[in-house]
Amino acid sequence: YKTITFSELVGDKKNNQISLRDVPIESLTIYACEDVDITLRLWAKLQESLDQQGLIEVFDQIEMPLLPVLAEMEYRGITVDRNMLDTYSMDLGKQLTEMAQSIYTFAGMEFNINSPKQLGEVLFDLLKISEKPKKTKTGQYQTNEEVLNELRTKHPIIPTILTYRQLTKLKSTYVDSLPEEIFERSGRVHTTFSQTVTSTGRLSSSNPNIQNIPIRTAEGREIRKAFIPEKPYTLLACDYSQIELRIMAELSGDQGLMEAFANAEDIHQQCAARVYKVKPDKVTREMRSKAKMVNFGIIYGISSFGLSQRLGISRSEASELITQYHASYPGVQDYLNKTIRFAEERGYVETVTGRRRYIRDILAKNKMVRAGAERTAINAPIQGTAADMIKIAMVQTEDYLARTGATSRLLMQVHDELVIELAPDEKEELIPHIEQIMKEAIPMQVPIVVESGTGSNWLQAH
Repeated sequence: YKTITFSELVGDKKNNQISLRDVPIESLTIYACEDVDITLRLWAKLQESLDQQGLIEVFDQIEMPLLPVLAEMEYRGITVDRNMLDTYSMDLGKQLTEMAQSIYTFAGMEFNINSPKQLGEVLFDLLKISEKPKKTKTGQYQTNEEVLNELRTKHPIIPTILTYRQLTKLKSTYVDSLPEEIFERSGRVHTTFSQTVTSTGRLSSSNPNIQNIPIRTAEGREIRKAFIPEKPYTLLACDYSQIELRIMAELSGDQGLMEAFANAEDIHQQCAARVYKVKPDKVTREMRSKAKMVNFGIIYGISSFGLSQRLGISRSEASELITQYHASYPGVQDYLNKTIRFAEERGYVETVTGRRRYIRDILAKNKMVRAGAERTAINAPIQGTAADMIKIAMVQTEDYLARTGATSRLLMQVHDELVIELAPDEKEELIPHIEQIMKEAIPMQVPIVVESGTGSNWLQAH
């Protein structure tokens, strides 16, 4: 090897561009004195900090092994059907035109629906939907989604405007922009995964952001049809089922929750039966829906006010639902209290693997600020453990595919789901192995369930 220093490099350090004087890159070792020295000293300091915070294992066993996996996933990308999106864009355009006409009819005039100022004047000056409309600091009427949701029962124009906004955002953010992200040489979309953007430990993606593709509405789910496999592959989607609820059951050790999962019961039906004090077969669809909201809301430290807003019920009824929930699952309440005390004493909370999240305002004097910090403290260990679990599963899945010489390949990770381009002749052997890897990524007493599906597009597979 030939050793060279910065004095032998030709380049523009100001613009971070460095070239070599005809030295084959494969036959040299570069000692960039200043940069290497700084890097080594920085690494020593950071390693010491990781060690002091007990984060070496998270760094060495989760984050670093994940790096090459993400690099491969970014390189592989996924095929996106441009024609399907173009057709869908035209369909949405027609829907939006029709909806705009309905809004004009309700208003009795045409106006710029996308202008908050004009919309506010129509809703509150012309139609007088609210006696005391909210205003911004500049005196303009507030027309954001939260305000309109509060008024949606006051006039049929409101739900139409809300749907119009959703479809407009869907069309511009995803349907029209995704084709522009297709890399010409590969014909695929290559998102960028980031490990350091979210505070929960979850991965994020950008250019394009595949994590935020809507799935709660039929129109949003339609976008998933555009994500297709390369022939002759199919798409395989492996999704953790109710993973955060299962992790909460594990962390709290609540007997009722653990038994429900152990017996493969409908957790929301069982919760409704306990909260409303009826037999499971007497639980109505409305009861189950409310219990489901409470189940997931508890994970995020939901308040009675927040629950009342989401369910459209009185604050007293929401408060009673939460009270009955805690009475039915006392282990959960104990866990929440212990977690908050832990955060107050140490200033952070931890996942099962030891990943920390520091809670800066946990001792804040302002009640609202402190309440927000407590909600973060409650949720972080649960969501962070779920994030660690799927990261470990990704590393092990990639290793398994490489060891077995499989031609199937890991393409995407979206929240609690792995998306794989599946070779037809590997289906029978591969799916059970990947499911097992995901279930055992972090050993738990609560049964971990993975639901898998295959299809000719992502929606079909999911």
